[in-house]
Amino acid sequence: MSDPDFINRTVLVTGGSRGIGRECCINLAKAGANIAINYNSRSEDALETAKAVEATGAKAITVQANVTSEESVQAMVRKIENELGPVEMLVNNAGIFEYVTPETTTLDHWKRTVDVNLTGTFIVTWAVKDQMIKQKYGRIVNMSSISALRSRPYGIAYAASKAGIIAFTQSASAALIEHNIRMNGVAPGLVKTEIIDDVDQETLDRINNETPMKRIGQPDDISEVVQFLLSEKSKFMMGQTLVASGGRVMLP
Repeated sequence: MSDPDFINRTVLVTGGSRGIGRECCINLAKAGANIAINYNSRSEDALETAKAVEATGAKAITVQANVTSEESVQAMVRKIENELGPVEMLVNNAGIFEYVTPETTTLDHWKRTVDVNLTGTFIVTWAVKDQMIKQKYGRIVNMSSISALRSRPYGIAYAASKAGIIAFTQSASAALIEHNIRMNGVAPGLVKTEIIDDVDQETLDRINNETPMKRIGQPDDISEVVQFLLSEKSKFMMGQTLVASGGRVMLP
């Protein structure tokens, strides 16, 4: 159902070809936005997402860019401006996760994870902020994780990168709010995406049982929080990171 907050807005979703990003694209398109679907290597998935967006009546383009490359991101933003108009809303969703033991956590793994998850969030935000300042309007949501809030000995780099996103959201939002650019974040718990495709059913059953709400998240559980934070329903919020984890963040 269309929402006046989104009609004809240009929204960029990084990592938008699958999982939570894909659901964000479709959900925001249903609200009336036109969607730029960023991907790095999954071109076919991005095209499938674009078809799903266009089925809602919204415009969609796919834009390839490596979020760790400033040159690549700037080229992406120029393409979006030429085809859809300046980016008005941004969902910094692109990210990677690798299950790595402390013993096998290497500097290369650390750099790769922080570059994509944290530095990528900075690069994309800085690529669109000047146009948002010029138009005196911008809405940004950054994707963190409850891994930033609970110990993750088998995901040290990931947890650190996602904690950095919370701090970035707080500080950057304070710097940009004078230009009517509102930035907030979301910290999901475990969500049913391809990240858990290789998890055996016994482990999934255990996770479901120990989660207070007795289930893991679905992509739409997160995309609806993203839409709320981009909308004017959250007009008195800035620099906040909302947890959506089915209660898992409260576990010891």
